Amino acid sequence: MQILMVCLGNICRSPMAEGIMRQKINEYGLNAEVDSCGTAAYHIGQSPDKRAIQTLRKYNIDISKHRGRQFDRTDFDKFDAIFVMDTENFKDIIKNTRNQGDREKVKLLLDVLYPGMQKIVPDPYYGDLAGFDDTYRLINQACDKIARQLV
Repeated sequence: MQILMVCLGNICRSPMAEGIMRQKINEYGLNAEVDSCGTAAYHIGQSPDKRAIQTLRKYNIDISKHRGRQFDRTDFDKFDAIFVMDTENFKDIIKNTRNQGDREKVKLLLDVLYPGMQKIVPDPYYGDLAGFDDTYRLINQACDKIARQLV
């Protein structure tokens, strides 16, 4: 299983989700891989936000080597599941779909916890460190459920 996590800039939520999911893959011994990207080109090649790095370090997850990248249509060929953090990311990725098979891969991350409710992972970028903790908790719960479903 190839999993892609997507947010806007690929420096906060999606690299956090990639790191958390990677930890779950190892914890559950899954035959899966995870990557992340952003829908915008704002932070290509940049490290994750320092607050994202700091937050995940508390949970023994290191995302400091991650570098931001932008979503590419070829990602539909590489990934089995594409989890997006909010409805704007969802719309941006759906605009890039080439067929129904592509569309079926794209889901809001929190739909795994709250099916059909269109709940989003709030973007902590403009907030304080507490927002990153909240983001961690939401993503961790969703990634844990994904991992348990893959066992």
